Amino acid sequence: MALPESTPMTPSFETLIAPETLAPMLAHDELVILDCRHSLADLGMGERAYAKSHIPGAHFFHLDRDLSGPMNGGNGRHPLPARDLMAERFARVGIDPRTQVVAYDQDTGAMAARAWWMLRWLGHQHVAILDGGLSAWVEAGLPLTTTVPETLRRDFRAQPGDLPMVAAEVLALLDDAASCLIDARAADRFRGENETLDPVAGHIPGALNRHFGLNLGADGRFKSPACLRAEYLELLAGRSPNRVVHQCGSGVTACHNLLAMEAAGLRGSRLYAGSWSEWITDPRRPITKGAASAPVHDKSGRQA
Repeated sequence: MALPESTPMTPSFETLIAPETLAPMLAHDELVILDCRHSLADLGMGERAYAKSHIPGAHFFHLDRDLSGPMNGGNGRHPLPARDLMAERFARVGIDPRTQVVAYDQDTGAMAARAWWMLRWLGHQHVAILDGGLSAWVEAGLPLTTTVPETLRRDFRAQPGDLPMVAAEVLALLDDAASCLIDARAADRFRGENETLDPVAGHIPGALNRHFGLNLGADGRFKSPACLRAEYLELLAGRSPNRVVHQCGSGVTACHNLLAMEAAGLRGSRLYAGSWSEWITDPRRPITKGAASAPVHDKSGRQA
């Protein structure tokens, strides 16, 4: 399918963008696309997939090398890099304060949401993820390429943005009934069963469990803002969105839940970037096991 005629750039997409909306924007200089495909079970999958085909103009960002910093044994599996270093990584692919950034992965948006949050962490709001990922792009009949785009470095500097929570802050809020910790891992891992990624199983006491996949409908795209809003308001049970902290195994898929809340108009929640893989490195931090406390919804949004 040929690309639609180009339309004026409006850098106002801050949560989600549909393939059909992105396609006419590809020719604009103020657009940067990040291919964030990744598999925790096959660390080279994303690069191989990118080399085989990607959205025209997309730059590849590897979760471990480009969207994480070095591990030190106490900061989790995907620690945040230094802010200035991360700003330089974004600058070298042509991002500046005016740029509309779109990140995508294969389908769910779980990896792309990490790039989305990191740009917001550095004070950049004009960033969205491709709803449905590359799968939705292909399904829409839109073009792919094997051409690696040229890089044009622009001036991008870290600005005040979304602040991550640190472990000490999370520990301090565990007895705060007005606060809410949401764990994005699968229910079995939350309960302390079938743990394959981290050496200690379980979850942070008091956390609620909402697997990030529950943000998606049967078509693989995000549920409507109204549906997401209803589900999260039920989960929060009267708590304010700005008292919510998101976590997962290593601070990646938790960004998906944070994005879903933003898309639903429930703004102000924060990320515990170190998440479970950092939490368990200090034996003084409490852990627990057992069933999830959160309501479970099927992909249509109905409570199961």
